Amino acid sequence: MSDRALGETYLSRQPILDLRQEMVGYELLPAGGGTAGHAPENAAMLVCAAYAELGVRSALGRHKAFLRIDAEFLHDDAIEALPADGVVLQLTPDRPPDAQTLERCRMLRERRYSLALAGYEGLDARSSPLLTMVDFIKIDVRGKNPRQLLSLAGPLARLPIGLLAQGVETPDDFAHGRDSGFRLFQGYFFARPEIVSGRRLTASQATLIRLINLAMRDADTARIEEGIKHDPALAVNLLSIVNSVAYGFPQRISSLRHAITVLGRRQLQRWLHLLLMTPAGKAPDAARTPLLQVAALRGRMLELLVGRLRPGDAALAGQAFITGLMSMMPAALGLPMNEIFEQIALEQEIVAALQSYQGPLGKMLALLECFDAEDADGCDQILAGFAGTGLDRNALNACLIDSLRWINAGEEAESRDARP
Repeated sequence: MSDRALGETYLSRQPILDLRQEMVGYELLPAGGGTAGHAPENAAMLVCAAYAELGVRSALGRHKAFLRIDAEFLHDDAIEALPADGVVLQLTPDRPPDAQTLERCRMLRERRYSLALAGYEGLDARSSPLLTMVDFIKIDVRGKNPRQLLSLAGPLARLPIGLLAQGVETPDDFAHGRDSGFRLFQGYFFARPEIVSGRRLTASQATLIRLINLAMRDADTARIEEGIKHDPALAVNLLSIVNSVAYGFPQRISSLRHAITVLGRRQLQRWLHLLLMTPAGKAPDAARTPLLQVAALRGRMLELLVGRLRPGDAALAGQAFITGLMSMMPAALGLPMNEIFEQIALEQEIVAALQSYQGPLGKMLALLECFDAEDADGCDQILAGFAGTGLDRNALNACLIDSLRWINAGEEAESRDARP
């Protein structure tokens, strides 16, 4: 598959979580934009191209990629170019499977490929023949009450099959699915908590905001050190982060002030913003906190896109990362953006981007919001304003994969540091 084919659509990703709301994988699929985004055979070809040309496998690491395939592609030899341990092949049959389809599924299972059955609406002629061959069953929970979910999931509970609730958009969706026996969940419910004006911040959040303001105003290191000293958990977290960042550093860290200096102001700001978005008492592990991963991914994508638009502009790239993180702050803190602006000192370029999508940062943020919403037409309209800069569908897809790879690399580094 050529770059031209990859440029015909946007590569969308939908996170898949487990009961602890930890990332298990992503469903990768084309999002709109002409015939390529809607033709099943082109969709299947696209995801193969992404693996071959964009390096999806290395980007996702231990996380699985759920890929939609049609009946025709199921029988294509190209499917065996996909890594058996890295993908889940997702079938959505519109008719009872024939003998050839069943035999192909058996063969793929023998070669250790995982299969998923999507669009399940109960035992019928389409699903029954496949039950002994699939590892996952996906059920769309939208519009279904708890009794209906239990009726669908109940007969499957004793089978060695992972039940995946699709279309989970609210905490109630998650709770009803969990109570019905689902153990995997697909949707963005974790990024849409209630936002309430006037909500009080916790003591730890207030401390972090004071430190963010000091860092943004380039205050003396001694003042920042003093603020961290009053929060022992924060101090330990800082030393842990610096130990990871400064691996191989010739000197031992001698003080919090030394740790702040080694980390650097730019990284310090990023770390504090990430901490502000995590649940109280938890480290900012972007790989394990879904909301934080969305924020970190958006920040990194903005940074990479700005790097393509303004190569060598380190200041704008730094602002881009913070803009991406801050765009998710209302969901993290449960506060409207205007109240966050009253409490956190931000550079004017960042405020303009977040408030009214002004400047290059604002346009990039609007682009990523369309991208996250799978709004291909909106993405195309914004990209048209960057004609001649090299920013196009290909660039957006590549930045997504590079950002996923960056998050995965951070997860692997943290895993190594945690080993005895």
